[in-house]
Order: sequence, then structure tokens, then C-alpha cells
Amino acid sequence: MTHDTPCSHDHLRELVRATQAFAPCVDIADDWGDRLAPLLVGGGRLLAAGNGGSAAQAQHLTAELVGRYRDDRPPFSAICLSAETSSLTAICNDYPPEELFARQVEAHGRTGDVLVLMSTSGRSPNIVHAAERGRACGLRVWAFTGPRPNELAEAAEEALSVDATFTATVQELHLVGLHVMCASLDRALGVIPAQTALSTLKGSRSYA
Repeated sequence: MTHDTPCSHDHLRELVRATQAFAPCVDIADDWGDRLAPLLVGGGRLLAAGNGGSAAQAQHLTAELVGRYRDDRPPFSAICLSAETSSLTAICNDYPPEELFARQVEAHGRTGDVLVLMSTSGRSPNIVHAAERGRACGLRVWAFTGPRPNELAEAAEEALSVDATFTATVQELHLVGLHVMCASLDRALGVIPAQTALSTLKGSRSYA
């Protein structure tokens, strides 16, 4: 019996192949982090959403912003819409499934905020609808997707689209893009040496 899911070392070879074509995506992620810095410093907000594994990565992104990526810096406003369980169940119960994230985008987003949407296929209806709602509400919509063409890349203002055959490979490189974005943000903020309100009072601390 044969199938087309890469196993063992074939998984690594597929990741290496996709990584070799990933350089344009690195440039996009680096640019996003650089442009995100003045927005967050100015009181803007990042919203993020995804389904399944992409939901976990969306939550990873917002955690890096509210907490920190590596070096200490001020916390920033970031909300993972996939993690709002009471809102999710209420919306699913009362509205069409396409409203799952779109309604939250309309509630929390403000003109100029950034909405990051993650979908390995780029075809998830609730994510595509969120992108459309975000743009209608004046948010900047940035998408992490799989290979183009796909509906999410078309609906978003900008897209980081991974050219890979398998969902697992797309997700693995989305994580790389996410980390590049966070590192670029920190670089733009000049977080070394970095301070929060607490460290200003107590003196800066170093972390191993």
C-alpha cells in the first residue's frame, strides 16, 4: 500500500525542498514585523485567527506580542480570536458559521489595526469571510496561506503563501514566518536594551 504523505526522512526532505523556495516569504514576514512596530507603539492592535493547527499558531503569535519573543520589551495589544471560547460558541450557536471570526473582527478591530489570518489551504470559509470583513472595517489584512492561487490570498491585502505540497510543511514554514515577523518587530523597536514599566522601576534584568 502506498500513499503520498511523506514519512520519516521524506518529511525532512520535503521541508528542505520547500525551505529552498521560502526566501520571498522571509522578506514579506520581515517587512510585516517592521511595519507592525509603529502601529503597536501607537496603541494599535493585532488580531489573529486560524482553524486547527493554524489556530494554535495564531495564539502563538499573540502570545509573543503580549509577552515577548526573546528580549524584554513593553507588552502590546494582541487578541487571538480562535481562543475566545465563549464568543466562539455563542457565535456558532446564533449565526452562520462564516461569522465565527468575522463578527469578532468587527467587534474588536479598529481602522488601521492589523488582522493576521492563517490557513494552510487558503480556502477556509470562516477565515476568508474574516478577511473580507476586516478590509471592509478598515483593517490591514495579512494572510499566511499555502500555495497560490487561493481565496484567502485574494481576499487579503497581502499574503505570505508557502509553496509546499503538504499541509504539515506549510504549517512548519508558517511558524518560521511568524518567528521572522516577531524578530523583525523587536529589531524595529530596538529592544536591546529593552524596558517595560516594571523594569524601569526595578532596573533592567538580563535573561539567559
